Amino acid sequence: MLRKFSYLIIAAWVLLALFGFAIGPSANEVNLNAFLQAPSSQAFLGTDELGRSVWQRLILGAQTSFLVAAGVVFFSSIIGTAIGIYSGYTGGWVDRIVTKIIDVFLAFPGLLLAIALAAVLGPGIENVVLALVVVGWVGYARLARAQTLSLRHREHIMAAKVLAVPQWRIFGRHILPLLLAPLGVEATFGIAGAVISEAGLSFLGLGVQPPDASWGNMIKEGTRYLLVAPHLVLAPGLALMLVVLAVNLIGDEWRDRLDVRQRTRGH
Repeated sequence: MLRKFSYLIIAAWVLLALFGFAIGPSANEVNLNAFLQAPSSQAFLGTDELGRSVWQRLILGAQTSFLVAAGVVFFSSIIGTAIGIYSGYTGGWVDRIVTKIIDVFLAFPGLLLAIALAAVLGPGIENVVLALVVVGWVGYARLARAQTLSLRHREHIMAAKVLAVPQWRIFGRHILPLLLAPLGVEATFGIAGAVISEAGLSFLGLGVQPPDASWGNMIKEGTRYLLVAPHLVLAPGLALMLVVLAVNLIGDEWRDRLDVRQRTRGH
């Protein structure tokens, strides 16, 4: 039941993100006559301090979080996987240098490093994605490297080397397909991390800037009116919690399915 609920939450998140393209500029229209209205039949989730629909801005915030999460996971996985496969397969001094670089990145708290990068690059959704990619590739590289180290001496890969198969083809046809399952699990947790990080950066004023909507800056703006209009914080806060919880539950499910020990106990 909980797993089905998680998939429903993710489906709703994706649909809201797609629906955000149809809203247009109406979500940013100021209407001071509708200042801080409570949820009603006219305003599903009420209005904010400028009379804007919280429901419409929640949809645009879903779109922002989805675009950031998709961009961060896409670029981080490509960069990290490529570096990890090449490092693990090549070995030697290349692997030692890559390992030291990964260790340096892991020595810094990821969110603090992203905050520093976002402060240097400036606010904006593109800079948020860039800052989170700089931080996020490390997990994929470490996983891909560890998996490649265990795969590079298998018979089919050794046979491909003996037959002088080009290295890029060995990577693409013999190693990468075997990494897709664990990398997929890593990507689910990467999505949750990107959503939380984007909201955190926007809350601190380093991410998406008003009037553009983000769940993080919606929470930030709503904290000033928490006692008189709690719906300004509750709506984006609950949306953020549900999406991150659903993504993590799906990631846990996929990890359990790939765990040989779990499947052995089941039999």
